[in-house]
Amino acid sequence: MTLELARVAIISDTHAHLDSRIAELIRDCEYAVHAGDIGCNEILEQMQPKLGCIAVVGNNDYVGAWPQAQSHIVEKLPQIAQLHLPGGILAIEHGHRHGQHQPDHESLRVSHPTARAVVYGHTHKMVCDTSDETWVLNPGAAGQTRNHGGPSCLLLTAANDNWQLEEIRFRPE
Repeated sequence: MTLELARVAIISDTHAHLDSRIAELIRDCEYAVHAGDIGCNEILEQMQPKLGCIAVVGNNDYVGAWPQAQSHIVEKLPQIAQLHLPGGILAIEHGHRHGQHQPDHESLRVSHPTARAVVYGHTHKMVCDTSDETWVLNPGAAGQTRNHGGPSCLLLTAANDNWQLEEIRFRPE
């Protein structure tokens, strides 16, 4: 199936809690992307987009940090993933390998030379760097941990000739 338009919910840093308003928003999208620090499989189960979900591991996603019965799930999650969308490729990684406190955007761009946009998490701070041909995006934290004013996410609408971003931040519950 070839889509001419796709809406993508982009989240990160849930740390075992996904805000219910963001989970609801995901249901209206074709795809959902989680850029790591997921926390447990229940988060992935709450992400119910129309066509598919892509998630990568963060620095806090490892056997021992997740519930023991879910170790087989966290072991299978990739460090880097790609989503082919109308108009280009969305690359996803957690970002902590590109700078501990503030990942280097140029390093992320160089690591993903074919991407139209690179999504990362880790900092829990929303960033939409569209200053270059390859965008670098951080949705902030979609859970309760260090969400800097409330849980947040990004909505990407991807068409062959145009990509549009919407920044969403909810008030803390």
